[in-house]
Amino acid sequence: MNTPPSPSGAKRTDGSSSVRIGVLVPLTRPGWVEAGRHLLAGLELAVGEVNDAGGIAGRPVELVVRDTAADPQRAAAAVDELARLGVAALAGEYHSVVARAAAARADALGLPFLCSSAVLDALTEQPTEWVARLAPAQSHGWRIYADFLLGAGHRRIAVAAEPSVYWASGARILRDYLAPRGGTVIELDMRALAPTALCDELVDHRATALLLLVGHPEPAVSIVKSVRRDRRLAQIMIGAPAGQPEFAEWARLLGEDGAAIPFLRYLPELFSPLGARVGTALHERLAEAPSFVAFEGYDTVAVLADVLRTHGADRARTAESWPRVAVEGTRGQIRFSRTPGISVWQWTWAPVQVVDRDPTEPDRFRILHSG
Repeated sequence: MNTPPSPSGAKRTDGSSSVRIGVLVPLTRPGWVEAGRHLLAGLELAVGEVNDAGGIAGRPVELVVRDTAADPQRAAAAVDELARLGVAALAGEYHSVVARAAAARADALGLPFLCSSAVLDALTEQPTEWVARLAPAQSHGWRIYADFLLGAGHRRIAVAAEPSVYWASGARILRDYLAPRGGTVIELDMRALAPTALCDELVDHRATALLLLVGHPEPAVSIVKSVRRDRRLAQIMIGAPAGQPEFAEWARLLGEDGAAIPFLRYLPELFSPLGARVGTALHERLAEAPSFVAFEGYDTVAVLADVLRTHGADRARTAESWPRVAVEGTRGQIRFSRTPGISVWQWTWAPVQVVDRDPTEPDRFRILHSG
């Protein structure tokens, strides 16, 4: 592989003897702070376990954390800084558009990047050897969600969308998958519609399902409240394929209105002993039920620790090792491969579920469909 001229992870600018991993997470608004907190909790739990077991060849693992705040430019600058600091690899990020900016810089600098949570198919413009990903590609998960919609009898599906590469990609995946199967996707631009006007559009278009392709908490929360209070829309299903209802903040903000809104999450129906143990530890660390994002964080460090133990902290050797990874993660065995249409090394696949919050017990999740 062509290796850009950059220092290996074994070299330090500050004399540190630790093995450093750079971490990108959204920890302040407008980033999805709750997702960032869960992702970081998983990363930190796994690093603690690695260090308790002797670290990497006797050297402790250290996370060097940078807050992306959902800002692609800020993330790219953080990658530059972390590369100068001599990190062995880069990990994390939740927001797809931010991860795309980070992946481009990592590729240019020759810095291996294991992306934990972002799903955008085109994470890099061109195929790269430097980037691998744990989360399922958006096209994979959202097609499973489309199958759920069809199985539930929905053919006229409205999407309330904001402008974003991620939301546009999701709408296109749904439209391309549903159209040959008798489904219609009606796109409603939330730049031009207030939540009450959106309700009128849903009635006019005779939609049976509304999907939230918008930011959290706003305008998602306001849309849900408006639709729930409109008697004309009593039978419409609200859905959130991007996973907004996964986190406790959703239930706090919406209460009963936030239940029965199906979303995608990447967890198995039954955990292995490892997954169950990690879930308990994450629950204690977070003081609430861990989301799938917390498990993605843990699995990220599990993979990187295995690679670093086997190949050392040299960046080029880390990137060359992606196709040889075979690590037991919390949600199954993790292996990376080349997948058509995806430019990075991809775990195919993490388990995919469509779930919702139980209306009778909003803290409990119901599995509606598995992919």
